[in-house]
Amino acid sequence: MLWVAAGAAILAFHVALEIAARHYGLPGPITNQVSEVILAPRSGPLLYAGLALMMVVLTWRQRLVSLGAAVGIDVVFALVRWAAGAHQSFGNGALWVIIGWVVVALVRRTGSERTLLLKGVGLGLLLVDGHKTGDTWLLITSKSRPTVLDPYVATADHALGNPSWLMGQLVTAGGPAADHVLHLVYGQLPLAAAILALYQLRNVAVERRFPGHHLVRTFLVIGLLGPAVYMIFPVVGPVFAFGADGGPWAVAQLWPDTPTLLSAPHSVPFDQITPRNCMPSLHTAWATTLFIHSRQGSRLMRFAGAFWLVATLTATLGFGYHYGADLVAGVVFAVTIETAMRAFERGWDGAAVRLVAYGTAVFTLLLVAYRYLPLEMGRHPWVFGPLLLLAMASVVYGYVRTTQRWLPKLTPAPLPEPQLAQA
Repeated sequence: MLWVAAGAAILAFHVALEIAARHYGLPGPITNQVSEVILAPRSGPLLYAGLALMMVVLTWRQRLVSLGAAVGIDVVFALVRWAAGAHQSFGNGALWVIIGWVVVALVRRTGSERTLLLKGVGLGLLLVDGHKTGDTWLLITSKSRPTVLDPYVATADHALGNPSWLMGQLVTAGGPAADHVLHLVYGQLPLAAAILALYQLRNVAVERRFPGHHLVRTFLVIGLLGPAVYMIFPVVGPVFAFGADGGPWAVAQLWPDTPTLLSAPHSVPFDQITPRNCMPSLHTAWATTLFIHSRQGSRLMRFAGAFWLVATLTATLGFGYHYGADLVAGVVFAVTIETAMRAFERGWDGAAVRLVAYGTAVFTLLLVAYRYLPLEMGRHPWVFGPLLLLAMASVVYGYVRTTQRWLPKLTPAPLPEPQLAQA
């Protein structure tokens, strides 16, 4: 009944998004995903990443056959498109293979084997679906929110020392090399997540079961809930609101050279193209989750997780995509959701309930402060700056303490009793 209810809720959510997108003359997530069965996909690498996640439930022989079939189907599609003079793309083969395994699960498998295979298929499709759903959310935010609240966040950001302006100047001074590396890290965050997820799920085919909690679950929930906050607190980012990328809609050409003035903030109109996807920073939330899950991996995984977190934070600020206040909210958002997902897996207790409630309260207070106290925050940075960082650190500290208690207690084996020497 739980799975039926969850499926019905997901279907209703997709239908609602489809209707909303159609209201603005745009295709919704259902249309976008169905069209990629035949039409040229816009997300070929994502489809193959979904196939890779699905294949964690297969044997090595089945994986090789599946990958070969996917590539072969894509070659056929490429030849047809070449003959027709159509736009070239790839990814149809991966989607066809995933659908094929659905048929195999329903027709040729029974019991636990069918369940495991359907879980693998669902995992792969959820990765693709989450991306498509997020794209639709972003389009809806740009169409339905004609004004943005950037002046409020930019004013509150004075409490943190205007980190986006500072980092923007540092990245500019770093030259093309720094720009290229950071763009690569920023754009390939989904790939890094897929690699870590494959590492976490590497034993599924052998153990014939999924681990209770893994990275993909938290990633998907963050991507599902985050855009809902965009609708409440629409923000486009300093490079658009105060920089060259905003064009005629920019308040002024200030970023990254001149911080905004401390004056009474107000909402400003903006175009209906740029997504209002800043508050909270989901790139920060995802990178934080990646860092948390990498702590349980090998030394290389731990190093990669730390590198991706630092590089992502640098890129989000240095490219002017986010304010420092967005990053603080993103960390609180990620840690709160990660706590809830872990508690859902192991069972709720008092510590989990308190921490999720506390994280939710802190996140809500951050949004309220950014909206209604930005001028006071900007005028008193030595008061509000430490308070913001302390609020974020308190949620992180609570998460560390709570999850440490959840770790299994290791009891030392009893020492063997000494044997008395026989006379």
